[in-house]
Amino acid sequence: MIDRHTTGMSVRRRVLGDAHVDRAEAQKSAFDAPFQEMITETAWGTLWANDTITLRERSMITLALLAATRSFDEIPMHLKACANTGTSKEDVMQAFMHAAVYAGVPCANHAVKLAKQTYAEMEGETE
Repeated sequence: MIDRHTTGMSVRRRVLGDAHVDRAEAQKSAFDAPFQEMITETAWGTLWANDTITLRERSMITLALLAATRSFDEIPMHLKACANTGTSKEDVMQAFMHAAVYAGVPCANHAVKLAKQTYAEMEGETE
């Protein structure tokens, strides 16, 4: 039997990076621990751990869905994860353009704005 929590933590660290996961784990409280465990086991230990499609493709789908559902708070985190999933800036733009056609230009426009800000911050961190 697969241990979804262990698998989920491994995939989560691979995609989001140790620093992000360590910060999230340090901020976990008794209140949100059940929610965090559910996310780790289902999103990371089941969905992201499935190798039917690549992590790159999952990143693109995730970003398009986040834009389409206007879940803008999650976009910067997933943009930063693209460095770990092999998702290029061109891939991200294609995902947002797809979202624009199928979900609306305003949501994709805001996602592009967030991407520009996030990439600028990331480039500033490495200098």
